[in-house]
This record gives sequence, C-alpha cells and structure tokens, in this order.
Amino acid sequence: MSSADRKPTKDGTLSKRKERRLIAAARNGCDDAARQIIDAHKERLFAFVWRILRDHHDAEEICQEAFLRAFSSLDSFSQEYRFSTWLFTIAYRLCLNQLRRHPPLSGEVELNAFDDGEEDAGEQVANTEEALRLKQAVWSSVDRLSVHQRATVLLFYREGMSCEEIGGVLEMPVATVKSHLHRARMRLREMLTPQLAADWTALRFFGEAAG
Repeated sequence: MSSADRKPTKDGTLSKRKERRLIAAARNGCDDAARQIIDAHKERLFAFVWRILRDHHDAEEICQEAFLRAFSSLDSFSQEYRFSTWLFTIAYRLCLNQLRRHPPLSGEVELNAFDDGEEDAGEQVANTEEALRLKQAVWSSVDRLSVHQRATVLLFYREGMSCEEIGGVLEMPVATVKSHLHRARMRLREMLTPQLAADWTALRFFGEAAG
C-alpha cells in the first residue's frame, strides 16, 4: 500500500479509496487492514454511543459488538455506502435495544468524550472558561432531547453527515430526519436562550446548515 493511501484525511477519517482497499483486504483475512478500519472509527463511534447511553461500560460493550457484527457480515457490505454509515447503523440498533432493556441513568457530562485532538486557532479561542461553561450547557441540553433527536444532532453536527446519510443510519425517511433536527434545534434554543443571547460561541453549533 502506498504512503498516500496510508495517510488519513484531515479529520482523521479514511478516504473512500483507502476504505475500499482496507475492506477488500479485511475480507481476505488481513488483520492489519481490520485494525486500521477499527482505529479509524472507534473513537467517533464510542463518542456517539456514549452520548446515547450515558454509560461508559455499556458504550464499550456496544462498540465491541458493533464491530464484531460489522466484520462478521463484511461480505454482505456494499461499498456503494461508507463503512461508517453501516457501522453507526448497527451501533444505533444496539443502542435502542439496550435502552429498551435498561433506561439511561443521569450523570455529569463528560466533555472529553468529544475531544477533537489538535486545536486550531478558533478552538483555542473557544476553549476559554466561559466557552467551556457554555459548551457544558449545550451538551447537558442535548442529553435532554429524545433519543432520535439526540442521535440526529450528533450525526449532523459531530459526524458531519447529510440528512440522507442520517436517514440511512437511523433507518427513517429524510423528511423525518429534518423534522427531528428542526425540533431539536427549537428545543435547544429554548433551553439555551440566556447563553445564546450572551455568547456567540454556541451559534456555530446551531447554524442552519442542514441539507
């Protein structure tokens, strides 16, 4: 594999070309290819699952099970889609099953679950004490959304998925995704009105960029 293929994209995800090559290799039993696929997705998947379940142990188990199911069914995976979409779909189904068995427990927000690694200049400015206070208020409010609304917000803002891609993950029509996203924004604005009025740092989170 060339050095260009080994290099990740700027946000740490795999390029479509590299992803296809790794999946093909993993199908043929290449452990290194499987490891690279896992490494490229494990942190983002855990952050998503943890935010849905709010339990560290359960989130770890769901992530492990999601990877196991994905790799055990790799021969049926269509590379017409991104692996991440398929993986998140599996994980979300497992999350819903877990929530049916065990209702979520409340707890403090773990901001580190969404650390992005290196900070750009904008992030450095945002990571002031006041901005972190607002960030905690934002995520505390996100936790008060319904499961579907919370998942839609996470996939749209944290994963950068389109409404069409989110519909694939959550297995619902695009119109329903847009409805969940709209209602989530309305609820979050209501809950965060004082902070939004006083601080610009939350505005980028609630931008009307939905497709």
